[in-house]
Amino acid sequence: SLPSAALSRTAHLYYHTRPRLSTPFFDFFCFFLSGDSFPLLCEKIPYFSQRNKKKKLDTSLPLGVQYLLVKLFWKEGNPMPINIPNDLPAWERLSQENIFIMSETRAAAQDIRPLRILILNLMPKKIDTERQLLRMLSNTPLQVDVELLQTATHASKNTAAEHLLKFYKVFDDVKEQYFDGMIITGAPVEHLEFEEVGYWDELCQIMEWSKSHVHSTLHICWGAQAALHYHYGLQKVQLPQKMFGVFPHTLVDKSVPLLRGFDEIYWMPHSRHTEIPAADIRATGKLYILSSSPIAGVNIVSNHNGRQIFIFGHSEYEANTLADEYFRDLDKGLPIQLPYHYFPDDDPAKKPIRTWRSHGYLFYSNWLNYYVYQS
Repeated sequence: SLPSAALSRTAHLYYHTRPRLSTPFFDFFCFFLSGDSFPLLCEKIPYFSQRNKKKKLDTSLPLGVQYLLVKLFWKEGNPMPINIPNDLPAWERLSQENIFIMSETRAAAQDIRPLRILILNLMPKKIDTERQLLRMLSNTPLQVDVELLQTATHASKNTAAEHLLKFYKVFDDVKEQYFDGMIITGAPVEHLEFEEVGYWDELCQIMEWSKSHVHSTLHICWGAQAALHYHYGLQKVQLPQKMFGVFPHTLVDKSVPLLRGFDEIYWMPHSRHTEIPAADIRATGKLYILSSSPIAGVNIVSNHNGRQIFIFGHSEYEANTLADEYFRDLDKGLPIQLPYHYFPDDDPAKKPIRTWRSHGYLFYSNWLNYYVYQS
């Protein structure tokens, strides 16, 4: 009873997708053809199958139609890109790694509303942190538009002023805007009390603003400790020695989407001198420990609705990040132990192996999908 045009499209669809369909999926597809949603599918095929021109999915369509369109016509092996300035230094390195990045020029030509992610970069070597985080945000079928933010009340000594002027904004530039997600990085200021940090008042203003202007905020390492102190009054505790190395972690709550796809045990680097005790986190009655380590302690924490997420490890770290820290401290004559489970055979002369990459990608992909986009 289908019109001839629909039958023609059916034949065309079958011819071009048959080699890529598993038997169970194809059975579902044949069953789907008899439903009322098929005309909608036919209507969208010629538009959506233009793979690299306009990747726009009408979310008002029935879920079955959305699923088929994505399954059949999304270009395999190419997640949607992160949109960054054309001449950001991270561009060349990420391109060499086959990371799908998109220039501002190309993104402007596409008819799609990307996720807007704001990164408050508190690290001294900002270019390294930019590259690490942009890499993590790239492995997802969602287009991400990244905005870089620095504090106005602290002048960076390790990043060129020209770079900051060209690529970064300050809070006054963005405070009237709304963002889908935000990342607040760590900072090497653990030796100071929170209120002694030079930009603490500005950071508090930004964290308060994030509650009404950002859908989900991810806080990393010292950024997580600072946010737990500001939002919940928790205090950091000095560790006997630096938590330094790559540590095994287990899942405390296996039901949360943030940890969907995680192994029972996964590895992640830590590099910090302080911690927030698990008992203090639980005592708030408003926070949930999602993952922890028998050695490194609490790793991932969330509030009740996932709009505030705190991670104490560094899934974004590159293979040599801990080695650079280790040799730097040795050269300065600072007390530093060999990083745990990092150098092969505990031999600093051997090249470290990055054993945390896949879970790093998965963590950021889950955050973007389930906490920034889907919710």
